[in-house]
Amino acid sequence: MKRIDIRKKKKKKKFGVVISIFLVLLGIGAYYWFDQYNKGLALAEDGTLSDQNEDFGIFDGPEPQFGEINIMLLGSDARKDEEGRSDTLMIANYNQKTEKVKLISIMRDTYVDIPGYGMHKMNSAYTLGGPELVRQTIKENFNLDVHYYAMVDFKGFPKIADIIAPDGIEVDIPYTMSHGIYMTLHPGVQRLQGEQLLGYVRFRHDSQNDFGRVARQQEVLSKLKEEAVGMHSLMNLPKLLGATNAYIDTNLDKMTMLSIGKGILDNKSEKIDTLRIPVDNSYSPERVNVGEVLKIDFDKNKEELNKFLEGTTKIVDKNDNGIK
Repeated sequence: MKRIDIRKKKKKKKFGVVISIFLVLLGIGAYYWFDQYNKGLALAEDGTLSDQNEDFGIFDGPEPQFGEINIMLLGSDARKDEEGRSDTLMIANYNQKTEKVKLISIMRDTYVDIPGYGMHKMNSAYTLGGPELVRQTIKENFNLDVHYYAMVDFKGFPKIADIIAPDGIEVDIPYTMSHGIYMTLHPGVQRLQGEQLLGYVRFRHDSQNDFGRVARQQEVLSKLKEEAVGMHSLMNLPKLLGATNAYIDTNLDKMTMLSIGKGILDNKSEKIDTLRIPVDNSYSPERVNVGEVLKIDFDKNKEELNKFLEGTTKIVDKNDNGIK
């Protein structure tokens, strides 16, 4: 046999070995993905959020423009004493060019004009018309439109948090928290996991009331984002996708989710900027026919919202169809 033929034979043999190893690794990877995804699904057996939201109809958010995406984040409240209203309302602003995330929290007792229903608390919009009416209410009162929504079932929050941060999130608890959260959290710096984190972000029976709760929600989401860029989160991605299947209802398509996820991972050093509405010195607590509300200075809040989003999103003028 000629020397050149021997070399060709050896090359073919090596190539065959490489292909075999690749196929084995691909098979192992596929099995791992499938196994972890099913484990995530198993965690979500009691999630029924998607079924509950089918009655609310179509979400009519516009297509994103200028590479900027606004996602409305809603927390589903399962407690009987809350009349099924959304417990949390945030807007995540993501800029695809800068890969930066900004987070806006709108307080539940903000007194707003809900289209078709008149003046109510902000958290009533979800009960009256689901995510689409919440979108319309935000646009009507703050001239800001959102493109997508994502609703999180609070039953699933602890499980999702434990997948992202298996060792918990470090927080500094200023005082004992117990009323209304079915547990007792003691003061001091400590790491909280799943169920404890849920209690931490939902507690509001203190001197700060809902203001403290909103601040804790923003704190925990920011820290979960930091944890999400770690290697363990990449390994747990299929499990996370399985768990969110029943606990998160969203109209985000998979390609957009992957684009946002990739951007957040690439921009791991960036902190999340946060804003609370109403801003300081722009509201007054008052009692009206629907109970205790926050009457706000809409002009001042829209001005601060514009400043916060300056260089990212454009505020829509409700009196015309253009973009300012």
